[in-house]
Amino acid sequence: MRFFQRLLLSLAAGLALAVAGAAHAEAPLHPVRGFLPDLKFTLEGAGGKTVTQDDFKGKTVLMFFGYASCPDICPTTMAQLSQVMQELGDDAAKVRILFVSVDPHRDTPAILQAYVNAFDSNAIGLTGTEKQVADVARRYRVAYQIEKPKGTDPENYEVAHSRGVYIFDAAGRARYLAADTESVEALTAGVRAVLKG
Repeated sequence: MRFFQRLLLSLAAGLALAVAGAAHAEAPLHPVRGFLPDLKFTLEGAGGKTVTQDDFKGKTVLMFFGYASCPDICPTTMAQLSQVMQELGDDAAKVRILFVSVDPHRDTPAILQAYVNAFDSNAIGLTGTEKQVADVARRYRVAYQIEKPKGTDPENYEVAHSRGVYIFDAAGRARYLAADTESVEALTAGVRAVLKG
């Protein structure tokens, strides 16, 4: 499984390098306009509500793929995005964090929403059927693999997944891909640039 995790990191790095050619040397984030498709999905949110890209028209969207039981990457990234929202001040009202689960077996809409609420009260947790999740992940070139359960508990497993934060503008166009290791300052600057048009 270590090999697979290295492969995931290579895929993410490869995508970042592919789109970096369009970036200016000083740009902190990788522009992806023209490289990745517009925001489009059909998933399930809290209360069993069907959620699509149309629910976020006019909002800048920070989309991140992970899972609620993630021991390190996901909570760290969510904490970073929460800090970005705080840095934005009043402009945070124009931005939404979407956390898309790649663990639809354990992550119910209620569990996901409780998870994201711990970081940002306006964040949205989204899940769906295996096919819905796979379709969205494929659209944005996100790789993930559910590992075999540890021991006899079928619910005790981890999910290897590629990393990165996708930033879409108010018209739903993919604008930036940020590494999950990007600084809060760089992420905030990228969001501000998108907000300005």
